[in-house]
Order: sequence, then structure tokens, then C-alpha cells
Amino acid sequence: MPLVVLVDNYKQKKEKSSLKMATSESTSTELLHAQAQIWNYIFNFISSSAVRCALQLGIPDVLYKHGKPMCLSDISAQLSVVNSSKVSFLPILMRFLVHSGFLNQHEDHYFLTPASRLLAKNEPFNVRSLLLLNHDPVFSKAWSELSAWFQNDSPTAFHTAHGKSFWDYIEEEEPKILSDIFNDALASDSRLNTNVLVMECKHVFEGLTSLVDVGGGTGIVSIAIARAFPNIKCTVLDLPHVIGDLKGSGNLEFVGGDMFDKIPHANAILLKCVLHDWRDDDCVKILKKCKESIPSREKGGKVIIIDTVLEDPKQSNELVRAQHNMDMLMMVLYAAKERTKKEWEKLFTEAGFTECKIIPALGLRSLIEIYP
Repeated sequence: MPLVVLVDNYKQKKEKSSLKMATSESTSTELLHAQAQIWNYIFNFISSSAVRCALQLGIPDVLYKHGKPMCLSDISAQLSVVNSSKVSFLPILMRFLVHSGFLNQHEDHYFLTPASRLLAKNEPFNVRSLLLLNHDPVFSKAWSELSAWFQNDSPTAFHTAHGKSFWDYIEEEEPKILSDIFNDALASDSRLNTNVLVMECKHVFEGLTSLVDVGGGTGIVSIAIARAFPNIKCTVLDLPHVIGDLKGSGNLEFVGGDMFDKIPHANAILLKCVLHDWRDDDCVKILKKCKESIPSREKGGKVIIIDTVLEDPKQSNELVRAQHNMDMLMMVLYAAKERTKKEWEKLFTEAGFTECKIIPALGLRSLIEIYP
């Protein structure tokens, strides 16, 4: 056999061997990466559990009150850790909180991030109640029944877990512990969104003389609108047991009622995070009731919606992730959902509205105006 042929055969065998080895190494690397990825999915609950622990120990409050970076010994001296032997485990918790982005660290000092500030008691826009709510055993049980719900005839996963709807549960609960946490979570969310709404979206309220805040709860949003726009008469509509003995003053009033029956007449109707609680057919009913209660577009009639407009799930930023987390939550609690732009437009058309404007101005939510 000629020498050149022998050399060629040797090169081919060597190339095949190298290719096989590279493929094997690539497969091993991919498998190990996949293992780490699935571990992170499995242990995803650890992040929120660690943050809840930090909240209950008082770490955000200590750092918030101090107002500047603190070393661990100074932090631990102010925490409710009774057993001194447990202090040696605090570095593990703090290290995890830094890695997860909950805390910042410079050398041996820790300080709050913009996100962790939102869990301090004295932060005006704190969202502590939302964290506590989603760690309540009542919620956890509903999540554990999710796969069972997909295979049974129960209306919601929450119903599968507790034998009744979420709304019935919190209305019948005694004492009203979960109900109070839920209402406080809604109020804190409203405070944050309303601050942006009245400061940066003033054009939405220009020319209005009256507005009905449907499902407005204790009136956090309407109170802010009434103060910022004294020429607008603001009415909060919610169920009688929600309104209770709340009294308005000046250009603000509270009315007990059911949005499926009748909505008071006004220039504009506001629906803040209402429609994502309901299925499509119920949303159409609500929107039709809104349409009955406003004048024509020529006379200034419109419906203002604050809700999520779902982005492509393949995007990986924090806002999109939060949107799809909320989408899952709506499914578990109410068998409802967040909606894409096309899904929103379909609802508006079915309810008889002719035009909509969508402004992504409120973080993971958008400001939507629809016209009859």
C-alpha cells in the first residue's frame, strides 16, 4: 500500500476519534448543565423561603432603619435570634441573599437593594403582605393540587384544595387573617402603581369630570386620583361587605354594588387588575356593563384598564418573568389568566368597543384605554 494512502487513513481515524471525543465531552457538559438547571427548578422555592426568613427575622428593617451598610455582627445584634448557636448560621443565609440579588455586599458590609427595600415595614410602597400571602399554607395547598385540577372537574385548583372558591374562602374565613393579608397586599400594590399613574400618566384623566373605580376596594387608587384631580368626581364601587362603613368626602364617594348588575354612570370607568381575575365570558359581561355606563367617545366616554399585557415568554427579563408568574397564579386561584395583546383586543371587540390604546407605562402592567 502506498505511503500516502497509509497517512490519509491514519488522519481520517484520528479525526474520527477526535470528533467522537469532542461529541462525548459536549454531551457530558450538556448533561451536567441540564442537571444544574433542573436542580434550580426543583429548589426554586428556596429563594422565596430565604427572603421570607429574612423578613421574619427583621433583616430588611434593621438595614432600612440604619440607612447605610452594616457588618454582620451589628446586624445579628439587632435580630430576633434567641439561641446564640444559631448566629453561626447567619453567614449562610446572608451569602444566599447576596447571591440571589436580595442584598448587596461590599467587603464585609451588607445593604439593601431597591427590591429588598420593598420588604421593609417603614417603606411606603412595601409588598410584605404579598410575600406572606403566597407562603400561607392555604395557598401552598392550592399549588399542590394543580396537577389534580387538570385531571378533575373542579372549577379551580384552589377549589380542588379547599372545596370552595378563593372568594368564598376569604369571605367566610373566621378570624379574617388571610382576608386581611390579601386586602393589604392589594392595597400595597395599588399604592405603588397609583404613584406612577398620577405622576406620569396625567393625560389619561384630562377632560374627565367623573370616574367610577370598579372593584376599587378600600379606595387607594381613587383617593389618589381625587386628590390629584379635584375636578373629577370619583366613585369607588365594590361589594357591600368590602365597602363596609367606608365614607367618602369632597369629590370621593363609596358605593356598594355588584359590577355584574349595574355600574354607576360616569365619563370613565377604571378597572385596575380586575379583568385578570375572570374568564373571557365574564370579562365580556363586565366590559358590556362598563359600556352601558359611559357616554359616547365624542362625549368623552372611555374605559381605563390597568392590567398585564403578556409579552413573549421566551424573553428573559424580570418584568416578563413576573408577568408569567402572575399568569400561573391567576390560573390556580381563579381559573383565569393574563392576556396577550391579541387576546385583549378580542375581548374588547366582543364587548362592542371600537378602539384601544395600550401604553406599557406601569412596569409589568400596561395602561389600556378603550372607547365605545
